[in-house]
Amino acid sequence: MPFTYFIADIHLSAERDDITECLLTFLEQDAPEAEALYVLGDLFEFWLGDDDVTPLSERVASAFKALSATTPVYFIHGNRDFAIREGWTKKAGMTLLPEQQVIDLYGTPTLLLHGDELCTLDIEYQKFRKKARGWWWPRLVGALPLWLRRKLAKRGRKTSQKNQQNLTAEIMDVTPDEVVYVMVKHNVQQLIHGHTHRPNIHSLTVGGKPAHRIVVGDWYTQGSVLRVSPVDVRLEKRQFLKTTD
Repeated sequence: MPFTYFIADIHLSAERDDITECLLTFLEQDAPEAEALYVLGDLFEFWLGDDDVTPLSERVASAFKALSATTPVYFIHGNRDFAIREGWTKKAGMTLLPEQQVIDLYGTPTLLLHGDELCTLDIEYQKFRKKARGWWWPRLVGALPLWLRRKLAKRGRKTSQKNQQNLTAEIMDVTPDEVVYVMVKHNVQQLIHGHTHRPNIHSLTVGGKPAHRIVVGDWYTQGSVLRVSPVDVRLEKRQFLKTTD
């Protein structure tokens, strides 16, 4: 039976070798059996630019490149790694998709996205997102020296963590009306996204018809994987090879 994998919010970093090892094991042992693999953003904890070449980024690119020889790999930007460009995705054997992409998933038109654009109640973040995804801000930041980008990123992560402590669960989750809006816009009854770290399969009504919103979980404590075949939809877990204190 053919099937397709979806993952999101892996948040790879040099500080979490356990997540890296879990992903590499998945790419080597599980993913080759799939018809395709879709990475729906936040593959890395942060991305300063394709010129920030590290042992981690090279190792991950090599693993995806090896997989792409037999299994197509597709990537959609997340809020942590929107600065990834085609230089790295080509190195990794990935096809870079737009922020919102409709695919034919075994006969069901399905909208794929990272999911941060659905959290419209987080007004301050949406203002930043609009700026960060524009044409001038990425060019301006990309022109800064790498050492300065690292310093700014470190400061930005601390500020973000502090701000999130003051946000309610409702604000950090998707806005139901926005979900319906994007599904109607793309004329779909099925949506797959990540970002909220709340894996689940939600039933809803869109345009008077039954619809589904499928959320892929994160990899901070487990490897959350969505497996979709012509007959079923499964949210699965991949256990880490080792744990952190």
